[in-house]
Parts: sequence; C-alpha cells; structure tokens
Amino acid sequence: MKAIKEKMAKRPVLGMTIYSGSPAVIDIIGRWGLDFAFIDAEHTAMGIDTDMEKLVMAAKLSGVSPLVRVTKVDDIEIRKALEMGADGVIIPHVRTLQDAKDCVKWAKFPPKGRRGIDATVRAAQFAAKGFNYDDYLADADDCLVIPMAEDYEFMDDIDAILDVPGLDVINFGPADFALSKCMKTFYNLAEPEIQKALQEIVEKSHKRGIKVMAPVIPPTADSLKTALDAGVDMLIMGSDMLNLNRACAAIMDAAVEARVL
Repeated sequence: MKAIKEKMAKRPVLGMTIYSGSPAVIDIIGRWGLDFAFIDAEHTAMGIDTDMEKLVMAAKLSGVSPLVRVTKVDDIEIRKALEMGADGVIIPHVRTLQDAKDCVKWAKFPPKGRRGIDATVRAAQFAAKGFNYDDYLADADDCLVIPMAEDYEFMDDIDAILDVPGLDVINFGPADFALSKCMKTFYNLAEPEIQKALQEIVEKSHKRGIKVMAPVIPPTADSLKTALDAGVDMLIMGSDMLNLNRACAAIMDAAVEARVL
C-alpha cells in the first residue's frame, strides 16, 4: 500500500501545491513533515516530461508522496505521470460520468482499466535487478485516482460519478466551481453555496469510502479547522507561490515597522 494511503487511514494529511517547479521546495516541505506534494502541470509551464520526473524524484527522496495534476482526462498524460513514479494523479475538470470512468480506465491496468504497460520506467525501477512483473502490476494499481469536482456539471451527476469503482479521492476546487456558476468567491469555503457543495461531496464520498481533498486558503489555523470540521481528509495548505507571497508580505511589513521604507 502507498504510504499516503496508510497515513490517510489514521489521520488527515497535509500537502502543498507546487507551481514553481522547484525540487528544493519539495525537499523543504518534506523536511517540515508535510505528507504530499500536489505537483501542478495544469496551470504552469511544466509538462509531463523530464522536469516533472525531477519533482517526483525529489518527493520520493524527501518522504513526500508525489501527486501530479495532469492537464486533462488523457491516457498518455495519466500513464506517464504514474510511470515517472507519482503515487497518484489529479485530473481537472471531471464533468461527466464518462470522464470519471476514463480517469480510472487510464490509471489502472486490466482488468480494472486499460492502462498500457512498459517496464523500462522509473515506477518499475526500469526492470532492473529484483524486478517482478506481478508485484509491479499490483503496486501500480495501488495508485490514487483523484478527479476534481470543480464544475457544476460534476454536482449535477455526483451520485453516478461517485459510484464509479476505483475512485480514491475527490478534490473539490471551490474557485473554479464558483466561477462555473458565475460566482466570484474564489477560495472562500465559508460561502453558503460553496459550503453546501463541499458538504454534499464529503457526505456522499465518505459513504462510499472515498476521501475528500480541498484547499486551505489562507493556510491558517482557523482555515484548517474549518476544513477539518467540514470533513476534509487531504488538506492543501496553499501553494509554494502563495506562501512565498505571504513571507514576502511579512518581510515588507517588518521593513515598514523598522522604518526602512
């Protein structure tokens, strides 16, 4: 079983979105004890390529579970992220039942899915000494499949989507969900309609043994408590860029207080 699954069986887990593409950032969050790195290829210049592989390797070395957000429901992107060694894939804008089925289809080997295989990949240790085909298949199928609920269409068909076998976590994206309904509430989980959607996702997911991921923004104790009280299992404590901005703001405040500026 993946380490992140073992942790989630005992407690909520903490992570951070990585936009910068810096392996050093992932090393740092691992040394501070965060549980997962949400490595983003959707909103960044990163692709599912050698840069992504470096970030996955950095996560593995620092004890952080690498979860890669691909750009769409796509068999090659999903397969390559997992072949690089990601513990799971996060798939944005899953709107339909077929989208959800395809998330599992491209992440799992037959008979659970239709993922293609090659053993000359990092996840299979390049078929080097000690490689066992059956063990690789079993370990690979233990990956986390994480569709994103960030459109009103997901909520329209939520019961059918959640009944798809093989879904491990639902990642609620409040900013895009709100925007899909022409609401400009950004990441405000306290907004009534956003709160209602998250509550429905948590209740229906937990009933089926599926975990829920959501952002904690700003990454404060109060925001964290709100998310925990809502039943969120995987807590995204902002992003590297958000937290760097917060650190820079604190530096500038200190400069003003010290009358440097």
